Parts: sequence; structure tokens; C-alpha cells
Amino acid sequence: MKTLSIPADLEAEWQQLLLRCEQSQLPLGELMSRAGQLHARGLGELACELYAAWLRKEEGPLKVVALYNMGSILGNIRKHAEAEAVYLQALAIKPDFLQARVNLGHQLEHLGRVDEALQTWAEAANDRSQVGILGTDPMELRLHAMKNRARLLEQQKRYQESEAQMRQVLELKPDQGDVLQHYVHIRQKQCAWPVYQPVGEVTVNQLLVNTSLLAMLSYSDDPALQLMVAQRFVNEKVVKYAGPPLHQLSGKRREGRIRIGYLSGDLCMHAVGLLTAELYELHDASRFELFAFDWSRDDGTPLRARILKAMDHHVRLHQVDDRAAAEMIAAAGIDVLVDLQGLTSGARPNILAYRPAPIQVGYLGLPATSALPGVDWIVADRFVMPPEYLPFCTEKPIYLPHSYQVSDRQREMGAMPTRAQYQLPEDAFVYCSFNNNHKFNEDVFASWMRVLAQVDKSVLWLLADNEWAKANMLKMAAAQGVAAERLIFAPRVAPPDYLARFQLADLFLDTFPYNAGTTASDCLWAGLPILTRAGRSYISRMAGSLLNAVGLPDLITFSLAEYEQRAVQIGQNPGRAASYKRYLREQGRQSALFDIPALVRDLEGEFEKLALAQRQRERV
Repeated sequence: MKTLSIPADLEAEWQQLLLRCEQSQLPLGELMSRAGQLHARGLGELACELYAAWLRKEEGPLKVVALYNMGSILGNIRKHAEAEAVYLQALAIKPDFLQARVNLGHQLEHLGRVDEALQTWAEAANDRSQVGILGTDPMELRLHAMKNRARLLEQQKRYQESEAQMRQVLELKPDQGDVLQHYVHIRQKQCAWPVYQPVGEVTVNQLLVNTSLLAMLSYSDDPALQLMVAQRFVNEKVVKYAGPPLHQLSGKRREGRIRIGYLSGDLCMHAVGLLTAELYELHDASRFELFAFDWSRDDGTPLRARILKAMDHHVRLHQVDDRAAAEMIAAAGIDVLVDLQGLTSGARPNILAYRPAPIQVGYLGLPATSALPGVDWIVADRFVMPPEYLPFCTEKPIYLPHSYQVSDRQREMGAMPTRAQYQLPEDAFVYCSFNNNHKFNEDVFASWMRVLAQVDKSVLWLLADNEWAKANMLKMAAAQGVAAERLIFAPRVAPPDYLARFQLADLFLDTFPYNAGTTASDCLWAGLPILTRAGRSYISRMAGSLLNAVGLPDLITFSLAEYEQRAVQIGQNPGRAASYKRYLREQGRQSALFDIPALVRDLEGEFEKLALAQRQRERV
């Protein structure tokens, strides 16, 4: 028997339980209850040992149930290899034990054996059992297996297979919001237009209503739709906390330097990390004390090391649940908590719902309203958040005088490449768009094809995130009479080389309604002009904000027709593009856009004003 640490208050009871197992006198129901109690106390290993002791004496039909429960606890305490062995024992006794097969797939995924996990879930999906064990509907278990296959295939970038699996799930059961939102977004990733392609009994309305916020930001510039899907997510997924704000319960007096907490899972080699590194370094240490509350991956990059070095305190929340994380933030006496994720992938909005800080601010990660009840402010400027947009935001704006966006002036640029290195024609006018493919949509891409048709010797230089996106773009180009060789696809490269190659293009064509954000900053820093279209929402006005601050407002358009016309005009007059590039080379980095010390002082001034007013209220 494995040597385990047994709490003193359980020693006598534990010995009695083992004796009863030895004598086959512990009924399964009591075993499950006692094991559950141990697991709830954080004694999962002890619970599993109790199951093991019981199983050594049990050979009856109930053995598979005990094995299943033991496997569940092993999985919960991250002993995935042991859980796998237990589920395999259960399946050896009862091969049609669907629950065990589904859970086995999860253990294999945790162990990094992706193909085996996918195969296991395929076997579960094809099981035709009519009656489930433990009172579970076999159909629900099969759907669970299929959804996990689709999820894992998507993570592996096997998008076409993932979409096909999602379609099967929706044909079996249409009203599944979680599947519908992934189905829409995976079609965006593949540039599979129209994105809203009905499946079985699924209607276009169901697809629209269940679209994720990220996908909606690429699909529609309607701020009401963006607010609707954000509110739906919050209503369905975010904890409904009705208690007093945790910052009021911490008993921590806020005195001395103002404490700013940065909350994020992206403080690493990520767009947010790339933009914000210098922000942390430039904070005034005499007035502000910085805390990083993060669950980012430890990617070992110099960027992550640099970010954490700039912090006064680093609190790792990787394996801390949301309530406990909120309590830790409250205990730290944070004045201003800055959420850098909103509702983006990997975000933890429940932390904010407990209100661990009196002032909670959204910034950068989600350039849109989050509708989170714990976030009262959003950092903006008067271009990205004009008065007519405010009714569709649950947050109040903190206006910066120039542009909302901080960026890093220490980003490394590689050596200047040649056009030949990237298969670009020397005598062509090179349009480019290095935004992620999910930001592309049918209207904008069709517009690009019309531009190419009107500008002789022009090419469009793009990223292709995946083979299906590339194929679909080439298909649409052919349908509009644009030869395949006029679309040139750039490979992924290291950040310094990525920055350097902007210099090879003549004009960057922005996407709409999801503008370039970090990419627009990189583009202008590298000296390449960007033509954008501004709309009604924050996210459709990001690049316009940057262009105003850098001194090129005439590259902002306000309709598709104007955008297309301006792109053609510049392409037919390459000297105009060259003058923009000369201006950026000579004056761009000295503009307000890249005056990061001033931006940090402006941001600090706003945070300080809010924090001091709050401290004054707390003293009354």
C-alpha cells in the first residue's frame, strides 16, 4: 500500500474503513460517500486509496462503477496516467461503458496523446448503446465525445475536419449554443464565405444570436449586436455574485503609493504583451506600485522576463480558482485593477465579478464593450469612442488625449529584406494585409479584388493562417477574374523579420469591421502607410485612432466605396505612397502616436484621479 499522509482527526476512522474493505463490509454507496468527502477536503489521493482497497476485495458487477469514480478523482487531481489505467480496467470488464470511454479520451488529451484521444472519442461517438450506466443518456455522451473531437481538432488546426464534426453534432441536435459559436468562428478562420451557412435545422438567426463576441467583431460593425452577444456571454457564463464587493471586505487600508494591478493571461509573447512591455517600465515608481496578477504561459521569452522585471510584485494565478484569485487581489489592497483580456480567449471574467478592486478598468485586450458587471471603465480616446457609440457600452470611457494605444518602442526590427526573398515582383505596386484571416470577410476581400483589377502591375501580399483559407481566397479571386499569381502568401517568421518585411510593401489595406490593432502599430512603426475604414464601433476605429496620432488622417475612410476608391488612387499614383513612407520614416516615430512616456503620464493621471477620489470616499 502506498504511504499516504493521513490527518490525525481521520486516523482512527481511516483504519476502520480499511478493515471494512478487507472484510468486504463497506457497501458501494457508503464507499462513494466517504471517498467524496475525502476528495472535498482536498484528500483526493486518500479517496483513491480507499477505492483501491475496496477494489482489491470486490469482483462483482459493481466493480466498474467504483473504477469509474476512482478514475474521475484521479483525473481531477491530475494523475492522468493512473486515471487512464483505471478507465482501461473498467472498459476491459465492460467494453460498452460509454462514460468511461469518454473520460478516457480526456486523460489521453492531458497526456498529450492527441491522436489516441481523437480515436477514443470517435469510438464513443460511434457507440450505439441504447441505455447508459449511471443514469446518463447515451446520446448526450456521444455528443460530448463529438464536441470534444471537434474542439481538439480545431486546436490542432485541422479546421476542415473540425467543422465537419461540428456539422454532425448540429445535425443531431441543433440547439447547442457552444457548438454554434465555434462553427461560425471556424468558418471565419477558413475564409469560408458566407460564414453563416445553415446546418440541418439550424437557422441563420440561431447562428447570429450564438455568435461569439470575437466572431461578431469580425462580422458586424453594429454596436448593438456586439453588445447583445457580450451580454449573452455574461448572462450564461459569468458568475452572478450578489455579495458585497470583496475590496470592501479585505480590511486593507489603501495608503501610500497607488497600487495598480494588471490582470492577464497574455503577459508573454502575445499581442498584448508586445504592446504593453514599455508601459510597465515607464510607470512612475515613486507614485505607483505595480502588481502582475497573471496566468500566462511561461514561454521563456525575453519579453516575458522583461514584463515581470518591471513589476513590483508578481502573483501567479495559474492554478488558483477565480474566487480565491479575487480574494488575493483584494488582500493586496489594489486601487486600480486593469483587465487586459475582457472576453478574449483564456480570460477569467469571474475574477472581476467579485469586484476585488474599487476601480476596475478594461484595456487593450478587448477593444469593445465586455458588458462585464465588474468593469466600470475602459481606456479609449475620442476617436474610438465617439458620443454616438457610448449608449452601446456598459463601461465609461477614460479618454487619453491622442490615441488609446500604448506600444513598445524597443521592438526589434530585423535586417531589410529584398522583394526577391518573398517572391514579390520588383516592379509591382504591393498592397499587403497581414491581419489574421478571421478578420477577413467577403465584402472587404471582394473590394481588394476590384482594386487589383483597376491597378496594373499590382499584387496583394497576405498571410494565410491555414491551407483552407488560402484555397478559399484563391477561389474567390478566380471568380472575380484575378489571376492566382497576383495573390502572394507570406510565411510566418520571427517578430524582428516580420517587422522588417513591412518595408517591402507600398500600402497596407486594413480589414473592416475588425481593424488592425497591434499590426497597425507595427506597420506604422516600420514606416508603411495603412489605409483604413472607420465605422461605428471601437474596434472598427482602432487604426483610424493611430493614423490621427501619427499625422496621417487622410488615410482614414468612412465607407467601402471611399476605401476602395482611395486604394485605387494611391495604387495608380505610387509617388503618393512613397511620400507617405517618407513622412513616416522622417517624422512617424516622433509623432504623438509613439510618444509613449507622455501616454503613460496621461494614463497615470487618470488612474491617480480615480484612485484618490475613491480613497477620499472611503475615509468619509
